[in-house]
Amino acid sequence: MSDLEQLSANRSFGGTQGVYRHASAETGTDMTFSVYVPPHEPGAKLPVVWYLSGLTCTHANVTDKGEYRAACAELGLIFVAPDTSPRGESVPDDAAGAYDFGLGAGFYVDATEPPYATHYRMWSYVTEELPALIGAHFPADMDRQSIMGHSMGGHGALTIGLTHPDRYKAVSAFAPIVAPSQVPWGEKALGGYLSTDRTVWRQHDAVALIEDGARLPALLVDQGDADNFLAEQLRPALLEAACAKAGIPLTLRHREGYDHSYYFIATFMADQLRWHAQRLVRFP
Repeated sequence: MSDLEQLSANRSFGGTQGVYRHASAETGTDMTFSVYVPPHEPGAKLPVVWYLSGLTCTHANVTDKGEYRAACAELGLIFVAPDTSPRGESVPDDAAGAYDFGLGAGFYVDATEPPYATHYRMWSYVTEELPALIGAHFPADMDRQSIMGHSMGGHGALTIGLTHPDRYKAVSAFAPIVAPSQVPWGEKALGGYLSTDRTVWRQHDAVALIEDGARLPALLVDQGDADNFLAEQLRPALLEAACAKAGIPLTLRHREGYDHSYYFIATFMADQLRWHAQRLVRFP
């Protein structure tokens, strides 16, 4: 792994949880990510599940709190968790230091506006550069990939999955931002990274992508009904309406009493991973 630096490796459920760092050509910075490789026979190639994290998070949030390793060991899934933005002294942040823009809030787009365009290339990093690295250094079957995410990462999973329906065999989310063009978090991020031209935003808005013809065989979303961000920022009913009109089978599960935290995610993580595994095994 000459182009990877291993920061840690721990045995877990018969597999290995690793954390790695590399110099990213896309972001122009060092990037850190985690990979869980389950127990497997020598020479085996395993399906890959991508997990995209939400605002303020790094790879560490799901790695420490997501409780995915037992399910991944049982199902034979590699679990990859990238960071949410470039980081470093040269990387511009929000001028006011807000949590919903800049560091920790890359929104999985390739920024076109200065000063963010140089480093904030999270779309290309997650869809091209990091997959090439995973395929080269881990026992990954890159013909069997799926993608999931939480909140801002749910937005990323939905938009990436809708844009590349042949690459990702399953797409799901926890409490995703489904229509960033219509909510404050998204309007701030897309306006700051991609300009004020709202037509450009549509390629990074799941509801707009569906309205414009993007299709998937199925979607799964878990949403807590005690989520503080539900009404203003998440608005899953917009996704439900768009999928119904487009004929996309959407399973939208309203989880009574659950909030936006990792207690919610950990509770339903194994269930979502089983849903992914069922679809990944159809593509040997």
